[in-house]
Amino acid sequence: MSFSGFDDIPQWGAPTPSTGDIVTTAIKKDKLIKEIVAAQEDLRAMLSKAKGVQGDIDKLVSANETLQMYIDNLTMQMAKRRG
Repeated sequence: MSFSGFDDIPQWGAPTPSTGDIVTTAIKKDKLIKEIVAAQEDLRAMLSKAKGVQGDIDKLVSANETLQMYIDNLTMQMAKRRG
C-alpha cells in the first residue's frame, strides 16, 4: 500500500546523498565504464591476434603433414630400390 508523499521520504537512518556525492559517484561510474570499454577493445584485439596465430598454426600443421607424406614416400622408394 502506498501513500502519496510518503514514498519520497528516505528510510529512517538512511543517509541522503548530497549533490557532491552524486557527482562524484557519476564521475566514478563514467571512469569505470571507460575502463571497461578499453578493456573490451583490448580483448577484441587479443582475440583477433589469437585467431590469426591459430590460422598460421593450421597452415604449418598442414605443411608438416604434406612434408611427412613426402618423406614417407621417399623412404618407401629408397627401400624398394635397395630391396
